[in-house]
Amino acid sequence: MNFTLKIWRQKNAKEKGHFETYEVKNISPDTSFLEMMDILNEQLVGECIDPVSFSKGCKEKHSGPVSFDHDCREGICGACSLFINGRAHGPESAVTTCQLYMRKFKDGSTITIEPWRSRGFPIIKDLVVDRRAYDKILQAGGYVNVNTGGVPDANAIPIKKENAEESMDAAACVGCGACAATCKNGSAMLFVAARVSSLALLPQGKIEGARRAKAMVAKMDELGFGACTNTRACEMECPKGITVGHIARLNREFLSAKLKD
Repeated sequence: MNFTLKIWRQKNAKEKGHFETYEVKNISPDTSFLEMMDILNEQLVGECIDPVSFSKGCKEKHSGPVSFDHDCREGICGACSLFINGRAHGPESAVTTCQLYMRKFKDGSTITIEPWRSRGFPIIKDLVVDRRAYDKILQAGGYVNVNTGGVPDANAIPIKKENAEESMDAAACVGCGACAATCKNGSAMLFVAARVSSLALLPQGKIEGARRAKAMVAKMDELGFGACTNTRACEMECPKGITVGHIARLNREFLSAKLKD
């Protein structure tokens, strides 16, 4: 399979970015999207080395290898955050970019690849964005304080099966940022809601529930993420299928905390 790639290139956060066009050929349909990016970078590295002197010096038509984020490549870490043909993580549903395969694209097609477009995720270089804002939101309250001591019995705190399952569904969020990048308002509500909801459903998380909801929403606003207007675009593009029902729970937790104040 052959493809034309239009990739966003940006040297750093301060300089203006632009699209550059590349060609990749003879790509197997079973090649993952990130493997295809690896093949492209090997091609670009080869073009940056003089075959006579072996000295490095990229040709004027290219800016060297493309920088992009990746880690586990198993759909667990959420690092592979790419906007592909106008969709977060590409045309496949319920997958991260590393789980996307080139057979999902037509042979000879043009693929446009961009970084996350969100005020909360400033570009570092090329397709790499700074997603530490999510870490800061978690640090504001996405945890449970407990006293250390002996390990409690597994059945010491009974939890309804439906609550446990819904909590685990919310905890499946990998914090990739697709929700904020997809939302027209740049809202991180689905991410915050997933974190709040996963703890609000459990007895261990109820003690600090009011403080958690207020603190995480306040930090989200402080970091420049937009407001939720229930377009549900985040739900459609979430690779883990987190639903907006968790946003409803976050709103209830937040309003309840404010009423208590």
